[in-house]
Amino acid sequence: MSITLALSKGRIFEETLPLLAAAGITPLEDPETSRKLIIETNRPDVRLIIVRASDVPTYVQHGAADVGVAGKDVLMEHGGEGLYQPVDLNIARCRMMVATPVGFDYAAAVRRGARLRVATKYVQTARLFFAAKGVHVDLIKLYGSMELAPLVGLADVIVDLVSTGGTLKANNLVAVEEIAQISSRLVVNQASLKLKHASLQPIIDTFRRAAG
Repeated sequence: MSITLALSKGRIFEETLPLLAAAGITPLEDPETSRKLIIETNRPDVRLIIVRASDVPTYVQHGAADVGVAGKDVLMEHGGEGLYQPVDLNIARCRMMVATPVGFDYAAAVRRGARLRVATKYVQTARLFFAAKGVHVDLIKLYGSMELAPLVGLADVIVDLVSTGGTLKANNLVAVEEIAQISSRLVVNQASLKLKHASLQPIIDTFRRAAG
């Protein structure tokens, strides 16, 4: 039985390559240079599909892919329904943070119950996080350059991924609260795990050993 693996371009793809190699899987083309969205591998029974990072859980959930690699940030936002998440791959590590302009007294604003304008692409995650703290927020969905929002008065704070903090610093922002530690997970379609167990389980086991 053939296996379809959903991956996104960039850091996750690069950091997944050694795990694929450990499982004896080598892509026949580089998605960064190829225009193809379906990439064959050295194994006739395994192919890769290249999708947006935020779409990986959807492809796996609906069975268009049997298995995929998705960041915890994407899974938190998606909800992870219908997905088996057997392995934290410990790749593409970063943190999801609340960040504000330097000089903004975030703690005082939270204490006095101020209504915060929050710019983020992680709307569901931010909503749940601030609701749990009892903070009222107006959520503004953006798809890129979150750091710009507070600089031009669109938002008071942002919720975004931070790895080195260099971009925040360059834009006179500072991280003030951690929401979650982020890394990429292996996600598996539950029906595929039953129907293709003999093909999938060795891949899952190899990824688990390689990530360990």
